[in-house]
Parts: sequence; C-alpha cells; structure tokens
Amino acid sequence: MKLIYKGVFDGDIDKLPVCDHHPNAVRFKEFETPEELAKWSTTISVLLMVVSAIFYFIRAAEIAISFQVIIGIVLALLAAFPHEFLHAICFKKEVYLYTYLQKGMIFVVGPERMSKQRFIVMSMLPNVVFGFIPYMIAMIFPEMQWLAWMGIIAIGMGAGDFYNVYNAATQLPRGAMTYLYKFSSYWYIQ
Repeated sequence: MKLIYKGVFDGDIDKLPVCDHHPNAVRFKEFETPEELAKWSTTISVLLMVVSAIFYFIRAAEIAISFQVIIGIVLALLAAFPHEFLHAICFKKEVYLYTYLQKGMIFVVGPERMSKQRFIVMSMLPNVVFGFIPYMIAMIFPEMQWLAWMGIIAIGMGAGDFYNVYNAATQLPRGAMTYLYKFSSYWYIQ
C-alpha cells in the first residue's frame, strides 16, 4: 500500500483516480454524489450515536457529563485520520486520501479491484478498532466512560462505511470483484 495525500476534495468527482472499467461491470445501486452520501450519513450517524448512547446509559446507569466524556469525544475526533489509514492498509496498491470538510468527510479512494470479503473487511476495520472494541470494553467496564464515548462517536462516524458494507452484502454475488470508479462502486464476476 502506498498512501498519497491529495488534499482538499473540491467536489468534482471527475478528478478522483480511476481504474479501467471491466467490460461487464455493474454499477451499485447507491448515492450518485458525495453530497447525497454526506446528507444520509449525517442522519444515520446521529441515529447510531443516540442508540449506542442509550444502551451505554442503560448499562452504566449514569448520564453525567465528565472529563472522561470529553476525552472520549476528543479521541474519537482525533482518530479520523487513523480511521482512514486503517482503510488504506487494506489496499495493495496506491490509495489516495482526501479531506472534504465542507461536507464533514475524510475519505480514501483506491482504484483497485478487491473481493467482496476484502471490501467488507476494509470498510469495517476502523469501525471495529475505534468504535466497537472501545464501546464493548466500556459495556463490560462501565466506569471507563472515555472508551464508551470514543466508541459511540467513532461508530457514528462510520455511517458511510456501514452503507458500503450493506451495499456489498446485498448487491455483490458470490465470487464477484468490486472496484471504485470516480464516486461509484462497480462489481463483476471473474
């Protein structure tokens, strides 16, 4: 993997790196633009955070704002770039990092083909590391509020990744390969 920082994304999807289209590739049924994805992700993100927080509050029986809460939230926000790095390490070739802060997004794009399984692992890895593991530890040890809040925020920040996993799980047939082309995902059977 070779990570290349491309800077601020200006919203022009024609500037994203691409690979050659496979002749029989099928486009995923998904959002057409980064703006549509950002709008949907924001809604789902808030929903995920609220649901996660409710379950934690039930477990911890405590709703106090504390220094631990602030630390957890700050750590989750600081994990935004490491989150993208964990996506990037799942690529074998070049992968490009963009910031699109106007829409609340940081993302990587790798114009390479990968299996359904590798695509799902690539999409979920940072959410497991920065979201689910800290959250589950806090559910076992509720006094570790900072881990709960790190997990809650990180799980919410993964909304776009969950969307990709849902699309892969429901649209990719067994044995299919997938790749990104501009802002759209495609699949084909080898």
